[in-house]
Amino acid sequence: MSIPSGAPVAAPRVPEAVHRRRWAILGVLMFSLLIVVLDNSILNVAVKTIASPAPTGIGATQSELEWAINSYTLVFAGLLFTAGLLGDRIGRKKVLLAGILVFGIGSALAALSSSPGELITWRALMGFGAAFVMPATLAVLMNVFERDEQPKAIGIWAGSVGLGIAIGPITGGLLLEHFWWGSIFLVNVPVVVLALIAMAVLVPDSKDPAPGRVDPLGVVLSVIGLVLLVYGIIRGGELASFTDVTVLAPLIGGLLVLTGFVWHEKRSSHPSIDIAYFREPAFSAAVAAIALVFFALMGVTFFSAFYLQSVRGYTALESGLLILPLAAAQMIFAPRARLVVDRFGARAVCTVGMLLVAAGLAAFALFDADTPLWVLCLAFFVQGTGMAHIMPPVTVAVMQALPRERAGSGSAINNTFRQVGGALGIAVLGSVLSTVYRSDIEGHLDGVPAAARDVAGESIEATLGVAEKLGPAGKPLVAAANDAFIGAMHVTALGSAAVALIGAAVVALFLPGRPVVRGERVPEAQDTGEPVRQS
Repeated sequence: MSIPSGAPVAAPRVPEAVHRRRWAILGVLMFSLLIVVLDNSILNVAVKTIASPAPTGIGATQSELEWAINSYTLVFAGLLFTAGLLGDRIGRKKVLLAGILVFGIGSALAALSSSPGELITWRALMGFGAAFVMPATLAVLMNVFERDEQPKAIGIWAGSVGLGIAIGPITGGLLLEHFWWGSIFLVNVPVVVLALIAMAVLVPDSKDPAPGRVDPLGVVLSVIGLVLLVYGIIRGGELASFTDVTVLAPLIGGLLVLTGFVWHEKRSSHPSIDIAYFREPAFSAAVAAIALVFFALMGVTFFSAFYLQSVRGYTALESGLLILPLAAAQMIFAPRARLVVDRFGARAVCTVGMLLVAAGLAAFALFDADTPLWVLCLAFFVQGTGMAHIMPPVTVAVMQALPRERAGSGSAINNTFRQVGGALGIAVLGSVLSTVYRSDIEGHLDGVPAAARDVAGESIEATLGVAEKLGPAGKPLVAAANDAFIGAMHVTALGSAAVALIGAAVVALFLPGRPVVRGERVPEAQDTGEPVRQS
């Protein structure tokens, strides 16, 4: 496979019967994508509840909560290469239906978990199913829309992420107020059933007429490398040190395995990911932007749940409602991002989008326990607006760089970098948060019994749990825990903003501007060399 150079090659036209129902198909694809996004956004609201001791939760530590998220995202990211290739090979509808079914089974089992270990295991199974869902939705989209309509469809597809972000926290909050914590996973089951029926009826099957073979060694190397790398980062946060052998060994091992993965992919006759794609600066900048924006955002999403619930004292439902501005901004602006790109070009739009994300993240460094809610909502809205002007253009850049028959592979690349960036963001920024918090709170644990001191210093939830057991004597510890967490949040927020600024520099340097044809600029999506079908 190689990236086309010069003018795009015209793809075969979409069959008329499929073209007529393309918007209904897009609705079904968004519904399926909603399942995957809904799950992650629900879990972010529930982290405080799951961290509580039984019977309220299952007593998960901060590192176990990170693994409950990362077990999903790492399996997801590790299998996306193969999921995309299998969809191209055996049919995207088939893998989509299978993925949704496995996701539903994993959701039901996760709801019945009795320990953090079980939850992590079943979340990994959910990630296995989701790995076959997300790339298939985007690949099907690319095969039911003509090229001139693809930017609009991708904008709507990206906007459905905002819908999931909005519905997830509110749904999670309502469920946690009336049911046990497992209901946040059990709610996926009826959604899965509806999605299976709609997919079977409406979505056409498609595949690559000349597919490549599966790359099992590449998949194994990518999964092992990522797990080792992220485990080392999380372990470093637990120990508040990155020089311990139990931290360095997995970190170095992970980097070596990932280096071997790249070496293997460059020499394989049937690679999971064709390294040649990354020789194009625009393509590399697009996937880098995806990874960097989710690296920055997912870390903040993780600690904002503790800020809102543990420090500010809001319920899970109230926390979900406070995230609505971020979701609303994505829902409003993502479907319209193509219009801004047509006028100003992808480079300018994505650079400004990254700067908005950085500004929204940096605002958290100014928050304290009494920051007005409207300021918090404004920061979330700015973040959402920035993301809405990043994700559609970079997704279009990735997907239109590949021929339509390789849409599964392109979608796998797009979503892999998104998930890997998010997983590493949670791990790295979560470790920074844990390390700074531990160093600040240790000086306030002198009155805590020696047996509970280590546990009390691990996270704000652990500290508050110990303070509650101490009764009135624990009140000073509560105030110290809030101050220590806010200080750690400030450091982490600035780190997140710095990552977003790096993303802004990358897209400003390497994404293309508006194309010039015969001395005049034209919208990028229209310069395709393909006939435009009348709707």
